[in-house]
Amino acid sequence: MVFSKIKNRIKESKESEISDRDIPEQLGIIPLVDQVIYPYTIIPLLEIDDKRSIAAVRYAMEHEKMIGLVTIIPKKEEKIKIEEATPKDFYNIGTVAIIQKMLKMPDGSVSLFVQGLFKMRILEFTLLQPRILARVKLIHEIEEKTEKIEALMKNAITQLEKYISIASFIPKDIITIALNIEEPNKLAYLIASILRMEIHERQKILELENVEIRLRQVVSILTREIDLLELGRKIQSDTRDAMEKSQREYFLRQQLKAIQKELGDVDEATREANEIREKLTKSNLPEYVMKEAERELKRLERIPPASPEYNVIRTYLDWLIELPWSKSTEDNLDLIRARKILDEDHYDLDDVKERIVEYLAVRKLKKDMKGPILCFVGPPGTGKTSVGQSIARALGRKFIRMSLGGIRDEAEIRGHRRTYIGALPGRILQSMRRASSNNPVFMLDEVDKIGTDFRGDPSSALLEVLDPEQNFAFRDHYVELPFDLSKVMFITTANVLVTIHPALLDRMEVLELPGYTDEEKLHIATNYLIPKQLEAHGLTSKQISFSEESVEKIISDYTKEAGVRNLEREIAAVCRKVAKDIATEVKKRVKVTFKSLEKYLGPIKYFSEVALRTSKAGVATGLSWTRIGGQLVFIEATKMPGKKSFTLTGQLGDVMQESAKAALSYVRSKAVDLGIDPNFYDNYDIHLHVPAGAIKKDGPSAGITMATALVSLLTNRPVGKDVAMTGEITLSGLVLPIGGVKEKVLAAKRAGIKKIILPKKNEKDLKEIPKQHLKGLKFVFVDNVGDVLKESLVNKK
Repeated sequence: MVFSKIKNRIKESKESEISDRDIPEQLGIIPLVDQVIYPYTIIPLLEIDDKRSIAAVRYAMEHEKMIGLVTIIPKKEEKIKIEEATPKDFYNIGTVAIIQKMLKMPDGSVSLFVQGLFKMRILEFTLLQPRILARVKLIHEIEEKTEKIEALMKNAITQLEKYISIASFIPKDIITIALNIEEPNKLAYLIASILRMEIHERQKILELENVEIRLRQVVSILTREIDLLELGRKIQSDTRDAMEKSQREYFLRQQLKAIQKELGDVDEATREANEIREKLTKSNLPEYVMKEAERELKRLERIPPASPEYNVIRTYLDWLIELPWSKSTEDNLDLIRARKILDEDHYDLDDVKERIVEYLAVRKLKKDMKGPILCFVGPPGTGKTSVGQSIARALGRKFIRMSLGGIRDEAEIRGHRRTYIGALPGRILQSMRRASSNNPVFMLDEVDKIGTDFRGDPSSALLEVLDPEQNFAFRDHYVELPFDLSKVMFITTANVLVTIHPALLDRMEVLELPGYTDEEKLHIATNYLIPKQLEAHGLTSKQISFSEESVEKIISDYTKEAGVRNLEREIAAVCRKVAKDIATEVKKRVKVTFKSLEKYLGPIKYFSEVALRTSKAGVATGLSWTRIGGQLVFIEATKMPGKKSFTLTGQLGDVMQESAKAALSYVRSKAVDLGIDPNFYDNYDIHLHVPAGAIKKDGPSAGITMATALVSLLTNRPVGKDVAMTGEITLSGLVLPIGGVKEKVLAAKRAGIKKIILPKKNEKDLKEIPKQHLKGLKFVFVDNVGDVLKESLVNKK
């Protein structure tokens, strides 16, 4: 029998006597996952559970009990299942083994006791189902022994002894077996079989053809494993020492506490704990807060002061104590006094003042009402931020301001959890702590400039803060206890509503602060800005005075804005120059007049362009809405010899370009009725331009202005110099309503416009504009473009 011959030769350890003829023509192949079996090694328990491998084992038991063991190549992406393995998934080199014993398990799998014989190469796979069969060729390894190899073997045994002494999981009798091995290959395979290696490293050792290189590779890996074990043992030893030291210190501290207690002394940690307990008793915290504080205080007393956790808990307790859980200021509910204070601080803004007086009235009748969420919207410089301070003064409340411009991290609102190093509450609770009151006037400035990106969405975090139905139990990530914000009067400010999160906007009551007219600016400058700047520059009314004409000139010729911020800046510039003259004793008293103003502020910065721009045919004055308020826009049209070309310039958006094309189509369709040559478009090119070409413009409200400019050009009839218009045009000539009427009307009044043409359906919007703003203006409401042309074009001379 071939099996008996091979068995005897294995016992004699003479591989050279085994030839390829002793191997069956076909070997059953068992795929191995995460395992490489070497020649000369014994595997006491090899579990087989896939059908093809079990079938290969049956085949081996019928053919000399010899089997081929080949490892599946590991893949990074996914693990290959044994049942699905194909020839390309196997390493080419494997081991021929003999089955010493086979056990059938109850679940149908088998356990094998196998012994590796020698290395083999797979020539070809002859069968893949229902078992894997392959033709193989033995690889005979030469057992040469040179001085280098003997030295390597001694080094390997020395390192193995060291490895076994460190690795408690390796049987000690392995070293005895190794000392009795004379063949270098057998020694290398023995050591490799007990080392921890990656599969590709194990396979590489099997595939190496040179015994010297194989020994060097094994010794290298053995040295690496020894270093790792020594490092692990060192880390374990250091950890154990640190734990023993910590336990020893704990017991010593407990003993020290007992000694101090007997002597009547109190250590620093105990003194701090007693101070915190005393503060908790006096702080009148809600029951649920007090319960959490006492729990944390007990933890603090058990932790050594040197521990990092000690400071974390101490800081947390300080926050719990200092937050105004139940501290409130008493509201001053005198409605007449409140209105007087609001009038003292700000001119006009009747809607805002009326809303605050209404809030006080309801508060007077219902003590437990929830604070309103107001949103002041308007151009820069209209007093949105400063009006919040006046409201706080009128109510007798604390005032805190938090700028939201540019914040992108949700933690700015909700804070960080205490698991983070250096964690703190969000800016909401930080501001409440500074206010020392749970009912301040809380201004959230620039709510329309909150950033949103991958780091988070602060707008969503504000939803809970600004929702009266939720903010009575606001939870900060740091404090993790519900804090009542329902008594806070929240005021937000914004320049525009478009960029505000829709859900956030839905929670707020919007109050618009439009721009000021020139008359209002004159009043504000005289009664508010000039006295403020005199005080800021150390001047008195006896040293400097402004004539009414000089202030009007600053408003009309040196500023161009909806608010009064630049106006205040120009007044401050005059005050600085006067202060220099008085400080150097050049002058003792200065009166700023219309003529002397240019000496302080330089040449005029802005000119009235309406009369100049509209003096020629083809130019019409429109009204537009921008984020900083309303403004005038001039639309120019010209013609030149050519054929059916229509050019649009001035950074126009898609909607505005469509309005221009609709206006041209209307003019062409109504050319005869308008007294225009019906063939004008066959002989001319039309160019429509909207100046300030560096600024992007869009929207449909310039439609009637474009149509008027085209008719003015083609009929050679200029547009009235004091006429401005706004409205959307249709192809049939209808005028549709537009938005931003209030801002556009104020812009027209500031520019000296006398007649404003508006769509008929926008007539209702004038009711929202105070009557004093409408003085001196004539409004014409139109349904079609024909009415616009009648009211805007001047008859030919």
